[in-house]
Amino acid sequence: MAQTLPRVKNCNVAVSEEGGKVVFLHKILPGGADKSYGIHVAELAGLPKAVVQRARDVLAALESWSDGRGHLSVAAGRRERPPAPAEQIPLFAPKPPLLAELAELDVDAMTPLEAITRLYELREKARED
Repeated sequence: MAQTLPRVKNCNVAVSEEGGKVVFLHKILPGGADKSYGIHVAELAGLPKAVVQRARDVLAALESWSDGRGHLSVAAGRRERPPAPAEQIPLFAPKPPLLAELAELDVDAMTPLEAITRLYELREKARED
């Protein structure tokens, strides 16, 4: 876009990489980034480990089929397609029904006996799950 629109400029955030760790240096530089740091940003944002790992797996699979310029390539003599993506992992897991049930309890309105009885019932449900 920077080549076609006169007021658009391409910038990136300076990054330091050491031993697999990424540190964003809070410095804006002219030009494009040499690679994507989206997975690192997802980790810093606290996305679930399973989601981040799945992103790494998908990226590795795509990179194995890439020609280095972001285009899928056909290796010598191979005409297979890249592996089909697996089922989508939910970004945030739904709240377990037991937690929802626990959150709805009006503990202040319960007698001690009602509270302990309900606690035992919830424990049994948890053991069944």
